[in-house]
Amino acid sequence: MSAIRLLVLGAVRLRGRAHGYQVRNDLEFWGAGEWASTKPGSIYHALKQMAKQGLLHAYETAPSTAGGPPRTEYEVTEKGTGEYFSLLRGSLTTHDAMDVLAAGVGFMVELPREEVIGLLRQRIASLEEWRGSVTTHYVPEDGPGQYGHIGEIMHMWVTAADYGVRWTRDLIERIDGGAYVFAGEEGDPFEGVLTEEDPLA
Repeated sequence: MSAIRLLVLGAVRLRGRAHGYQVRNDLEFWGAGEWASTKPGSIYHALKQMAKQGLLHAYETAPSTAGGPPRTEYEVTEKGTGEYFSLLRGSLTTHDAMDVLAAGVGFMVELPREEVIGLLRQRIASLEEWRGSVTTHYVPEDGPGQYGHIGEIMHMWVTAADYGVRWTRDLIERIDGGAYVFAGEEGDPFEGVLTEEDPLA
């Protein structure tokens, strides 16, 4: 699964219709360059590719007042909406791709609260299953030294699984306790998470 596809589709959806600069600005505002390697080139490439695949509709617009060639604005198609929600649901159950999980958490409020809790519980089950597969070969209580320095790899996996379960349970508890605004609830789920109007418009 690709974090950049989910991020770009989600960013365009939030705007309704957006050009590459706006998508880039929003993802930079969210710090996605640090945790999902969303470089400008990868954002523009994803926009063009998804337009070719029918996930986005491309509109050529007039040049900006700052000058330059006409911009292309994008809008998520019906097919793109299906892809977006499929990626979003999958992202919240992943146990081994932190950038994908982070993208999913960024857009989780597009789903109903109870559905998100259910998806995160699936993530816990996946993490516990993954941990179990590691511990068929590695006994955490005996420490990593039982396999020489290679044991540090298995120790890292077990530690990551334990932390992932703890973090996910904490998130479920916050959501179950009423944190955030989710789909179908009163309020704006994305208040304060979009950049200001495009300064180059």
